[in-house]
Amino acid sequence: MAMLTVRNLPDDVHRALRVRAAQNGRSTEAEVRDILEKAAKPEGRLKLGSLLVSIASEAGGLTDAESESFNLLRDKTPAEPMRFE
Repeated sequence: MAMLTVRNLPDDVHRALRVRAAQNGRSTEAEVRDILEKAAKPEGRLKLGSLLVSIASEAGGLTDAESESFNLLRDKTPAEPMRFE
């Protein structure tokens, strides 16, 4: 796992982090990890699958007949297992 060193952190910011960590029942280090994770990966972020579904919906989506035609074209033969000879 990666490590990060933060230099020149003002005393009042460090003190606020310690207080916030205590209020949440965790160490200062755990609190900083939580803050960084929430900032870097917010819950409301749009994921690729969701984006593709919304684009398809805006374009009118697929009808049942179109979906069935894709199913008929799909190759359903099982894949050959790998050989390590």
